[in-house]
Amino acid sequence: MTALQGMLIVGASQAGVQLASSLREIGYADPITIVGAEPHAPYQRPPLSKAFLRGAVTAETLAFRTQDFYDKQDITLVLNERITKISKNDDGSGVAVSASGREFPFARLGLTVGARPRRLDIDGGKLDGVLYLRDANDAEDLKSRMEHAESVVVVGGGFIGLEAAASSQKLGKKVSVLEAAPRLVGRAVGEETSEFFLQAHRARGLDITLNARIVRFTGHEDGRVSGVELDDGRVIPADIVLVGIGVVPRTELAEESGLETANGIVVDEFSLASDGTTVVAGDCAELPNPMPREGAPERLRLESVNNAVEQARNAALSVTGAGVPYRMIPWFWSDQGDVKLQMAGLSAGHDQVVTRGSIENDKFSFIYYQDGQVIAADCINNPADFMSVKSLLAKGLNVPAEVIVDASVPLKKLMSAQESAL
Repeated sequence: MTALQGMLIVGASQAGVQLASSLREIGYADPITIVGAEPHAPYQRPPLSKAFLRGAVTAETLAFRTQDFYDKQDITLVLNERITKISKNDDGSGVAVSASGREFPFARLGLTVGARPRRLDIDGGKLDGVLYLRDANDAEDLKSRMEHAESVVVVGGGFIGLEAAASSQKLGKKVSVLEAAPRLVGRAVGEETSEFFLQAHRARGLDITLNARIVRFTGHEDGRVSGVELDDGRVIPADIVLVGIGVVPRTELAEESGLETANGIVVDEFSLASDGTTVVAGDCAELPNPMPREGAPERLRLESVNNAVEQARNAALSVTGAGVPYRMIPWFWSDQGDVKLQMAGLSAGHDQVVTRGSIENDKFSFIYYQDGQVIAADCINNPADFMSVKSLLAKGLNVPAEVIVDASVPLKKLMSAQESAL
């Protein structure tokens, strides 16, 4: 085996760095190479729509690891090389080729290629000032334009859109949010949480339009965007239009190399792709639901930091032959101005919702039940409840709805009482 023929990880992402780190932690001694398409060393993406946009952190502080870490762990980091072709053998080995023609032989392959922004194909979509936010360059561009902008229109009322809208508002901009669906963050949270965010953001001054139908983006004569025209005839002025309508998993390499894809690169519960040797982790992976139950999807993609980390750890075990089924409790978070949402579990298929705490004081939790069993929680400015529900789900415990509703008693104490009764 030559020096380069160890583990090749395509994608210098959170999952990619974690896969390499975990391999070293569990004793993998062969060479590891991470190849990334961006010129930047691997960095955190969640702050781009929040702290970075507001100027609270710099690009340098977002790096996962220093170069010294990669050197000490004998991890080769190759940047600014986009892999465009992969040729594989039956044993899982092969060669990856970049756009520049550089070859990367490997004995084992990992794909942590993430996702790209979903584009809005609309008249005026290529005007200067119509932006997307996914990587550091996008964030730098948006941040620099913010200095001279007065009005910002955010297309999309999902997490990225609302986070960026709240950050823009804190910078003193006039902000409008246009959401095509009848509620905010509809794919990720329950109706109660959607309604809370709608009222909370409107109370804080965001102009939010639901069921918005965009006709086109209007522009100045010099090619700069000037506004967003809706089907009701309104034109909302905009110096910046930020489009945040979700992401599309990067499956091109997988498809080109013969791997099964659907809503992402299809993997089994051991994070193995359809060839049985390639490991996949992060936003690009479509995996079996780690919390299977009636009413919940059998397979899904989990776009979260914790999934990227935990699935990468799971993939590392599979590389070394010590694979175990992936059974992580899904959890997510979103910071939107002074409102912090933390979610544990998956609420799909719930048949009961209990409110615990004070919605009026912006500190509460929506607890979701199915057949009398807690399955998930959306916690607003309530980290104690969030941590307790995560623990409850991991242990397979339950707290009845008539008990959990009493927010005067810490949920951790209620859990302990239920655990003692078993």
